[in-house]
Amino acid sequence: MSAEQEKVRQLWQGLLEALAPPAGVPEYREGYEQLLASFPVPDGTSIEEVDANGVPALLVTAEGADRGRVVQWTHSGGYVFGSAHGYRFFGAGLSAAAGASVLLVDYRLAPEHAYPAALDDAKAAYRWLLNRGFPPDRIVVAGDSAGGGLAAATLLALKDEGAPLPAAGVFVSPMADFTLSGGSIRTRADVDPIASADMLAGLGGLYAGSEPLDSRYISPALADLEGLPPLLVLVGSDEILHDDSVRIVEGAQAVGVTARLIVGEGQAHIWPLFHQILPEGRRSLDEIGAFVRERTA
Repeated sequence: MSAEQEKVRQLWQGLLEALAPPAGVPEYREGYEQLLASFPVPDGTSIEEVDANGVPALLVTAEGADRGRVVQWTHSGGYVFGSAHGYRFFGAGLSAAAGASVLLVDYRLAPEHAYPAALDDAKAAYRWLLNRGFPPDRIVVAGDSAGGGLAAATLLALKDEGAPLPAAGVFVSPMADFTLSGGSIRTRADVDPIASADMLAGLGGLYAGSEPLDSRYISPALADLEGLPPLLVLVGSDEILHDDSVRIVEGAQAVGVTARLIVGEGQAHIWPLFHQILPEGRRSLDEIGAFVRERTA
């Protein structure tokens, strides 16, 4: 394991230790924001606060990026913590890699706002992009961890509602099965530095509320994915969420959807988030950027 990989694991483990009981949701949120704030926003980045159909969001554009193409990104945090503000540095890195603007959606969080609040906000933001004049084939819907599961649910909901679909979807370490039926929940538990079955069960309960955990919008890894646009899915080999990604890609391919899986060998949860310190994170961000450029060309 490289020194950079070890540092990422230490960051995750430090956060986990800081959030041990009796810490609760406020401490989770503060701790995660502090972790994200340790990464600087690159100079020259344009950050515009926008009202996306009533949903607060940040439109982030790296110097020289094409403002006529956009990636809608929903952030990590188990549907309970995380923010668009905290993700400014990531939006800047992705914008530079993809040569496109990035819309960071500040969707409502559980438990104050359980399902379907986050999904409603993601759909509203997408429709705002359409209303702003972005053609669907110049938009990519994407996200990481819970935000990756939310991006998948967003695509499913847009398809179900007959809305124009975007050019593609990107899911990084998606949290996409709150029934916890994936084998990696157990087989990779000893190598995952941050997530656990108990954690996922707790977060899923806060987010789902009264909605069944096997709902296609709560657990899109279990859903029929027919009709979705091309997908790129990334997951680390050292994640209990590994099988969520495998099942999304295999399920998509089985119904004729173009889907590609990238497994980061030896990588932990959402390793592209750590692209400023992790060479593999930088390369994975470039892979996402190349996919966005190809699909929105």
